[in-house]
Amino acid sequence: MKAKDIASIIEAFAPLDTQESWDNSGFCIGSPEQEVKGVMIGFDCTPALIEAAIAAGANMVVTHHPLIFSGIKKINPETFVGRCITLAIKHDMVIYSAHTNADKAEGGVTALMAQRLGLRDIMPLDETSLALIGTLPSPLDPQELSEFVKKTFGIARLRSSRLIKELISRVAICGGSGSSFIPKAIEAGAQLFITGDLSYHHFFCDEGFMVLDIGHYESERDIVDKLHDILSKKFPNFAIHAFMNNNNNPIFYF
Repeated sequence: MKAKDIASIIEAFAPLDTQESWDNSGFCIGSPEQEVKGVMIGFDCTPALIEAAIAAGANMVVTHHPLIFSGIKKINPETFVGRCITLAIKHDMVIYSAHTNADKAEGGVTALMAQRLGLRDIMPLDETSLALIGTLPSPLDPQELSEFVKKTFGIARLRSSRLIKELISRVAICGGSGSSFIPKAIEAGAQLFITGDLSYHHFFCDEGFMVLDIGHYESERDIVDKLHDILSKKFPNFAIHAFMNNNNNPIFYF
């Protein structure tokens, strides 16, 4: 099997031409024509992920976040990215990613968030479909909803703006860093916006609106299982591995 055969299945789910203009999804290292012995799927391309692929006998790594976003002028194995590139080339590894195209795909990152929350009547906030808005099965008290979100996403803590007084029914969501969608969430009638990577000033909210920051990794990690499921069903007798442990999240809480 060739790397392009693996990529074609992923791209049927998340077409490459739907990625954002600033993104770098697709093949990062290696040739689409390269023969593949096995695939290791992970969230970020890290040295640990590549080493896990090597140990498993896999020579193709598929991640959500691209290893390279912009031009690289130097490759130094003592740096994080440099070590990844060096390891990949040394072991004849193909590196491929599905990022914003997987964020907005039907059944992709943000849709998986909506599924966890049980949202109904789901609509995109704009033409990119990176952020969605929907209605909870039943209105919830803000404190109760915050606890529900923690339990639903399997997180011990989150960051919240001041709780609003009303019951919440309309919720907008965006996987990863979604602060740019806050104005559109408000315009669409959302009472709550759930995303990651919010800065200090984003927590100053208008009356009747609040935000929850559940973390970048925490909002997107379901995509690893999704990609594994897609490839495993298509190639049931091929070596498809998923790499998921605490090393995937570069942020630690103490």
